[in-house]
Amino acid sequence: MTLLKPQTFPILGAHFLLFHGFLCSFLQLSYFHQKDGDLSAFPSLASSFHVQKNKKRNSREIVSVMAPQQSPRSRSTTGSVKTAMTMTEKILARASEKPQLSPGDNVWVNVDILMTHDVCGPGSFAIFKKEFGEKAKVWDRDKIVVIPDHYIFTNDKRANRNVDTLREYCIEQNIKYFYDIKDLGNFKANPDYKGVCHVALAQEGHCRPGEVLLGTDSHTCTAGAFGQFATGIGITDAGFVLGTGKSLLKVPPTLRFVMDGEMPNYLLAKDLILQIIGEISVSGATYKSMEFVGSTVESLTVGFDCFTVLTEKMEERMTLCNMVIEAGGKNGVIPPDSTTHKYLEDKTSLPYEPVYSDAKARFLSEYRFDVSNLEPLVAKPHSPDKRALARECKDVKIDRVYIGSCTGGKTEDFLAAAKVFHASGKKVKVPTFLVPATQKVWMDIYSLPVPGCGGKTCSQIFEEAGCDTPASPSCSACMGGPRDTYARMNEPQVCVSTTNRNFPGRMGHKEGQVYLASPYTAAASALRGYVTDPREFLQ
Repeated sequence: MTLLKPQTFPILGAHFLLFHGFLCSFLQLSYFHQKDGDLSAFPSLASSFHVQKNKKRNSREIVSVMAPQQSPRSRSTTGSVKTAMTMTEKILARASEKPQLSPGDNVWVNVDILMTHDVCGPGSFAIFKKEFGEKAKVWDRDKIVVIPDHYIFTNDKRANRNVDTLREYCIEQNIKYFYDIKDLGNFKANPDYKGVCHVALAQEGHCRPGEVLLGTDSHTCTAGAFGQFATGIGITDAGFVLGTGKSLLKVPPTLRFVMDGEMPNYLLAKDLILQIIGEISVSGATYKSMEFVGSTVESLTVGFDCFTVLTEKMEERMTLCNMVIEAGGKNGVIPPDSTTHKYLEDKTSLPYEPVYSDAKARFLSEYRFDVSNLEPLVAKPHSPDKRALARECKDVKIDRVYIGSCTGGKTEDFLAAAKVFHASGKKVKVPTFLVPATQKVWMDIYSLPVPGCGGKTCSQIFEEAGCDTPASPSCSACMGGPRDTYARMNEPQVCVSTTNRNFPGRMGHKEGQVYLASPYTAAASALRGYVTDPREFLQ
């Protein structure tokens, strides 16, 4: 007997497997029919079923299969029983239209937003067309967000072609949220262009509590700062979502991180997440949700009392969630609060419904930190979990500093760096590259006065400190890219960076050494030419 394989019908794979299960049960029953109904080889099954035979000795017919007799059960007086759930479990339960989910459950979820960019977008659309047909239409053009950001300002023809290919697909499918760029010589000439996808998603109002956001980038988990389930997927899954709006996900167990205590003025969220990754390792949260709570998380800011405080709070939360993938996490999530809602007021008009972990929700593990006792950290080459105190690395001579990326290229990151430069009154001793994440961040650098700095903007302070002129907003050298990418490490140099990964070759040269650090530590290191604890300038 030849059985059809699930891959013959990829879209109906789950239904096939269900049918296959019923078919196997039927075949097992037929086997018992042929073997005198002998269940001795299956003791558990034998104890669960009673097989009645007809009295004729030569007959092998099974006339009935029934469950053993049981004593009558009284009616429940407590109603339906529900197990307490975590935030992630609740979001996935709602998205899968299930009343209850537990870690390990596999469910089809309805996707609220699918994001893709220039690196993975062309492949995602190609798979969609291959599997659904050349003339197929995406499931919902309003729920697909396409953001070119990785390899943009380069003369590499293949990189340029990726953006052109995205444009062709988006025009064909009439994608509403395609943030295009055509003039590579002047990003300001492209009003639709945004920059780094994870920061742009928040700024453009695509992040909402309680929703499911999937993206073809591992740092899609950044959006968990808004109280939603956000995670990265591959282009095959993305192609399927483009056609159906659904994805098959396994519910992850949740690790809870409780951070309390007064945040010292020399620490940032980057120090907190480096502390956590150093504690649990780069595999410590593999396929687990990481939930961040506590008074410190609720009050995270760069420490400025100005009109940008709401933005700063959300951006620091984004930094926390951004790097859960560096611990192997499936997603990171922070309970939404008044700060979240106020941030979203002028960014989205769509309704959303936040969820929160139940008081009796089950967490796989819980970690507690008193942040008032923490010190500035770095992650030494070549892994994000090689945690070290910045002051312990004071003899490490560096060649450059890089401030940028979805992790460390937000408005608050540049405000923090400017604070250190201004406090020192000195010039940098190594090349210091500044790459704003988005057009909005770039404009903030040139327009927002840095509190406590006499009305000076970040750009003015950076110029006085001798930094490079802020570059065009993009991912730039965070992921290396073509050789002509701005600030790419083309030599085996030592760099202090506000990015998220420091594996060999990550920022270019495979022999380069990258020390991951906060904007405070990066700026302080630029001023000395060595890895430097920012307390040298902030206290």
